[in-house]
Amino acid sequence: MNKFLLKALVLTSVNVAVFANAQFRTRNRMDKLEDFDEQKFSWGFYLNGNRLDYRIVLHPKYGMNDNENLVTSKESYSFGAGLIAKWRLNDYLDVRIEPGLQFAQRQLTFNTQSNDIYAGGSLTNPPFMPFPLQEKDKVREIKSTLIDIPVMLELHGQRWYNSRPYVAAGVNYVVNLQSNSSSTDDNMQGIYRSTTHNFAWSAEMGIQFYFNKFKLTPAVRGTFFMNNEKVADNATTPPYWASAISTLQTRAIMFVLKFE
Repeated sequence: MNKFLLKALVLTSVNVAVFANAQFRTRNRMDKLEDFDEQKFSWGFYLNGNRLDYRIVLHPKYGMNDNENLVTSKESYSFGAGLIAKWRLNDYLDVRIEPGLQFAQRQLTFNTQSNDIYAGGSLTNPPFMPFPLQEKDKVREIKSTLIDIPVMLELHGQRWYNSRPYVAAGVNYVVNLQSNSSSTDDNMQGIYRSTTHNFAWSAEMGIQFYFNKFKLTPAVRGTFFMNNEKVADNATTPPYWASAISTLQTRAIMFVLKFE
């Protein structure tokens, strides 16, 4: 369903771009929404499709077995939507706030049975009783509902008839409503915990198309978390899961359709 939505958004953008290009080939064309960008403030909404993954830095002891990575991430596709508030600074610069709701489901696989060799304990980990990891123990399906609030500075070029290119960059405050960070259970009980409050940076580029009644913007955005999302397992939990990871950070590539 998520892949279908992403393909639909891409096809919609391509069709709109082709239609807009057909407008530009008209010799006596007229500029549309000529005064739209002169407004001090403007509003809109957006839809987006996402490809999400994790950037993982593994613990050199519990996350590696010689040169083998014991923890792997599987990318996933999802969708989201949000609102747009734009503040015009001058002819070339705008400030945008685009609060949105993003839905994600990712998968981490822990092939960490070899950590049984550390069952006797160490200076950093107490002894533990090894047990055979079943499939349900190795795979963690991580569902996330993210409130994403990016604040971005947009730099755009001059308008060419009914189009205008731009680039933008900024920072995000992201709240994970399904982080389980306050849960007393951990991976021993099948609960994967991550941080609730996160910070990221984003970069974006796109082209704004002007129509009679609205402005449509297809864009590509990359969002990369800056903080470590990992929450350690309880002290009595064997080092099969969170202990195998040093750093865990979300990274996302988004295809965005904006309507203003």
